[in-house]
Amino acid sequence: MMKKLFLLFSFIALTVGVSAQVSDFQKAVARFKTAQEATASVTKTRQNVVKKEAQTSKGTLEMKKPGHVCISIDGGKDMLLMEGNNFTMTVGGKKHTTTSQGNPQFATFQAVFECILSGGQHDLSKYSDLKVERKGQDQVLTITPVAANKKGQRRMMFTSFVLTVDAKTSALKSLRMNERKGSYTEYTFTNFQLK
Repeated sequence: MMKKLFLLFSFIALTVGVSAQVSDFQKAVARFKTAQEATASVTKTRQNVVKKEAQTSKGTLEMKKPGHVCISIDGGKDMLLMEGNNFTMTVGGKKHTTTSQGNPQFATFQAVFECILSGGQHDLSKYSDLKVERKGQDQVLTITPVAANKKGQRRMMFTSFVLTVDAKTSALKSLRMNERKGSYTEYTFTNFQLK
């Protein structure tokens, strides 16, 4: 009986803790409520574990309500585009497209950015692959996609997404997309402006 009570209280404490963290994130992006769009300068860092030196390039971030996020590098040569539930990734001029319904690893990614653009109006507490934590004045969201089977796991492009948001200014600071075997692409945002 004591074990059952302990497990019940542990579950309740965990649920309340997760809800509080999500609530803190929603407060951190509240400034988006009155903004229609956001822009920033971007530095893209691509680190391949095989190569010792990271490759860097410059670009822009554009976000518009209700669900448009575009990170464009080198004049569109490389691009990450979210348009609602449609995703387009352009690497070296080659386009790759998917949807959040057809590729579940992007479903939580879409929900997080829609929550940001709505000023925290979307509930993120139902996403079990999302972890929210506070680090100093930043809210750090880690999305760790889970595949239904081994075949799905092998097809996943990314092992996790890590988004850092300044809790005081609502500015996006960075987005890191981790790949298998340690390679990653990180976008660092500066001159973030809400309009």
